[in-house]
Amino acid sequence: MIPLSLRQIADITDGVVLGDETIVIDAPASLDSRSVESGGLFVAMAGEHTDGHAYAAQAVAAGAAAVLSSRVVDAPTVVVDDVTVAMGRLARHVLDLLEDLTVVAITGSSGKTSAKDLLAYVLEPDGMTVATVGNFNNELGVPLTVLRADELTRYLVVEMGARALGDIAKLCAIAPPDLGIVLNVGTAHIGEFGSVEVIARAKGELAAAVQPDGVVVLNADDPLVAAMATRTEGAVVTFGESGDVAISNLTVDAAGSPTFTLTSAGRSVRAAVPLIGAYQACNAAAAAAAAVALGVDLGTIAERLATATSRTSMRMERHVRHDGLVVINDAYNANPESMAVALRAVAGMAGGRAVAVLGEMLELGPGSHASHLQIGRLAADLGFARVVVVGSGARGIAEGAGDIAVEVEDVDVAVHTLSASLSGDEVILVKASRGGRLERVVDALLQG
Repeated sequence: MIPLSLRQIADITDGVVLGDETIVIDAPASLDSRSVESGGLFVAMAGEHTDGHAYAAQAVAAGAAAVLSSRVVDAPTVVVDDVTVAMGRLARHVLDLLEDLTVVAITGSSGKTSAKDLLAYVLEPDGMTVATVGNFNNELGVPLTVLRADELTRYLVVEMGARALGDIAKLCAIAPPDLGIVLNVGTAHIGEFGSVEVIARAKGELAAAVQPDGVVVLNADDPLVAAMATRTEGAVVTFGESGDVAISNLTVDAAGSPTFTLTSAGRSVRAAVPLIGAYQACNAAAAAAAAVALGVDLGTIAERLATATSRTSMRMERHVRHDGLVVINDAYNANPESMAVALRAVAGMAGGRAVAVLGEMLELGPGSHASHLQIGRLAADLGFARVVVVGSGARGIAEGAGDIAVEVEDVDVAVHTLSASLSGDEVILVKASRGGRLERVVDALLQG
């Protein structure tokens, strides 16, 4: 973060300083009192289960220089009416001061965290790059990402999510994109949006936010995304099987990683991504299209992709137990599209040795049961040896999977059910929406 005094922060946020107004914040902001950096700003949020104001003194003792809060705490503080609004104003102010920074924003119903990580990996050798940690992609996560940038930062890669129309437009007002990427339109959060058409309108807010001198990168293979070209005056670059940056000759190795040809402006290179799933080729193509637009050579992009590593936990993480059991931890989140590609990836790796532990996909609305039913049928069609379905909300998966499915009530029963029958040569996919916390299954399996 660029250095700012409490007086300056108060002026930017319409806040009031309590304490020494000459204190300077010169490190990133944090919502977690346990992870504050020396000289940073602790952001005290009053949540449903935890009130950050109670940890203000602890944060300062751990190194935070001051606190941003909505009420008085026992620490140097800038008190504001609304912490979320204040964070947005502060982040926008910082961006306005960083003239040599290129802002890249990315959205999509699935894959945005992986594509964000790949793009950051490709750009880093050409200049200091700050990217969203994990999937901090909402009205607090975006400002927190922006506030990690300083005068040395060349690229800011920001993941943007949405749960309602207008959300992405608001995030783009905080971090106006020079380059915007839209990966796909699926059914994630369809229970809140109501239809995929509304989801497309929401994702298209990113394309609309890019200025005429900017670039919009769109998925040529997704009709709802390709149509967003009409929503921007900026240059449009497409990716996909029929894109300006095109994927062809896709193969997947025994470890589940894709190798493919990337073609751009008449030039073709062979590329590989050491991540699990054929779909990572599409994420890589999106990253490549953005990098090409930013002036990176196609061959250089392919070289960098070949050594990319997963940076976000619980996203198709591969673990091998002492006896050879392979566990794929994809427990961070789930929707019908991401569930389907994960199942296909693991089935391709393991064939008849594939096992899945699946939980509920949340926020799917009235079509929830049908979506779970389809996932169960897909697992059966792909030849999974067994599907352990955790929780009543995922019952449709068990119904769809038929004889290969076992329905259990919780994580403990899932672990006992699996452990009684594993031989050690299986590949187990563990996946559900965040509320299921199925990473506990992964931990238990790896502990044997």
